Amino acid sequence: MSKHHFKIYFSDIFEVSPESLEDYGAFNISLINDLPLFVDPFLLFNSKHQEYQRLHSEMIKYMLFLKENSNNDLPPGLIRAWYYFPEVKENWFGFSEKGNGGRGLGADFAKSLKRNMTSVFRDFGDEKSTGTHLGKLTLIKNGVGKDQISDFTCNLIRGFLASYTETFATKHIDRKYLQRFNIPKVDFNYTTRTWASGQYLLPKFGNEFVLLTPVDILTKDEAWISHKGFVEDFSAIMSSVDNETLRSQIEQYFVQQLPTEATRREVEKAIETVVSKYPELLDVYVKRQEDAGAQATSSSAGKVQAAQQLFVKSLKALVELLDKTQFYQTGRTSYEEGMQRVLFLKHVIEKQDGYRIFYIKGKPIKREKDLQIMFKLTWFASDFSADAEVNNGRGPADFQVSYGSADKSIIEFKLASNSQIEKNLRTQAEIYSDASRATHPPIKAILYFKLEELAKVQRIMRDLKLEKCKDIVFIDATEKESASKS
Repeated sequence: MSKHHFKIYFSDIFEVSPESLEDYGAFNISLINDLPLFVDPFLLFNSKHQEYQRLHSEMIKYMLFLKENSNNDLPPGLIRAWYYFPEVKENWFGFSEKGNGGRGLGADFAKSLKRNMTSVFRDFGDEKSTGTHLGKLTLIKNGVGKDQISDFTCNLIRGFLASYTETFATKHIDRKYLQRFNIPKVDFNYTTRTWASGQYLLPKFGNEFVLLTPVDILTKDEAWISHKGFVEDFSAIMSSVDNETLRSQIEQYFVQQLPTEATRREVEKAIETVVSKYPELLDVYVKRQEDAGAQATSSSAGKVQAAQQLFVKSLKALVELLDKTQFYQTGRTSYEEGMQRVLFLKHVIEKQDGYRIFYIKGKPIKREKDLQIMFKLTWFASDFSADAEVNNGRGPADFQVSYGSADKSIIEFKLASNSQIEKNLRTQAEIYSDASRATHPPIKAILYFKLEELAKVQRIMRDLKLEKCKDIVFIDATEKESASKS
C-alpha cells in the first residue's frame, strides 16, 4: 500500500484530474524536469484546425518580416528586439538536460538568420512548388538548429499557449494556485514594428507561470522536416529531381565531392557543398515531406503516446512500487543513503516486475537520456509541491546529491548498450584510483536488457580493473517470468 501522495505532474501540483487534461487535449507535464518533446511547426501547417493554420501563417509572416530586414544594417537595439527571444521554459518541454533551463535565442540565431536569408534561403517565402516552412531553416549544417526552431516556434505562439492555459486554468484549477502574469512579446505590431505584452491568469509554480501545450502539436526526437531526415534521404531526393539532365549533373557533382569510403561526416560535408550549388534540392525534400504529411501526424502521435506511457503511466507505476519499500524513507544526501536508494531500485526492478516499465510495445527503451529523466523524476518525486522553490531538484539528468558542502555524491544512470560506456567507465576508473579526492566517487547504476550487454560491460570492467568497484551497480531489466507467478 502506498504511503505518500506524490507531486510529479501538473495534475498533482494543481489538484486537477489527469482525465480533465486529456479531455482538453493537453499533455500532463512534469514540473520536476523537462520532458524530451517539442513543438513541431510542420504539425501546425499540416493540421486541419484553422487556429493552428493561422498560427503557422503568423509565424511565416514574422519570418518574412525578418527576411526583409536581413540586408539592412540594423542597430543593436532592433536586432535584440526582433531576433532575440528567451527560451519558453514554462512549458516544461525541450532539449535541455538541466532541469528546464536553456539558452534561448540570441546573437548566434540572429547571425544565422541574417546570413542564410540572403544566400541559400533567399527564396524563403517565394517557393514555387512547396509551402513555406520554418523547418527548412534547419536543413543546412550552418543553419538554425532544431532546438532553436522549437524555441522560436514556442515564442511566436506563446500568446496562444498562454490563452490555451488560461482557459483550462480558470475552469479547472483552484484560484489559490493562479496568478496574473505579464508576458512579453505575445503580439507583433507591423505598423509600429514593436512587440506588445499581454496579461494572463495562469498556474503559478514557485515564482513562475506554467504553460500547457496541446498534445497534437508535439513530437519527439526529430521534426518532420529535419537536417537528419534530409541527409538520410539525400539519394532519394536527388532521384526525385524531375529534370533528367539536372538530376544527372547533381548526382555527378555529389559523387565528385565524396572521398573513397566516406565517413558520415564526409558525406554530410559533400551534401552541404551540393546544396550550396543546387539549393533547389531543399524544396525537393520539403515537397516530399509535404506529400507525406499524413504520416507526420500519425508518427508524431505515436511518439507522444509512447512518451506518455513511459514518462507518465509507467513511471507512476514504478513510483508506487518503490513507495512500498523504504526508498522514500531514506534521505537523498549522503553516499550511503544514495547507494541504499539505488539498491531499493534494483530490488524493485529485478524482483517485483519493475523492469516492465522500460519496455514499450515489447521493446526496451533505447535512449539513455529517457532513462535518466525517468530516474530523476522518480528520485525527486517526494520533494515537490505547489510552493516549491523553482530551482529545487533541478540539474543534470545524472544528478548530484549532497549532505553539506563537504559531502557530495553524483548518481549516474547508464544503459549497458550505450556505445560510450567504455569511455564513461574509464573516467570512473580515474576517479576510483584517486584516493585524495575529498568527495565520493559517482554511484553508477547500469541497466541491461540482454545478458550479452552485461557480459560486454563486465569485460570492460575487467580491462579497467574495476571488477571490484563497489560504486557500480548492475540492474537486470531482462524480460522474465512475472514475480506474481513465481
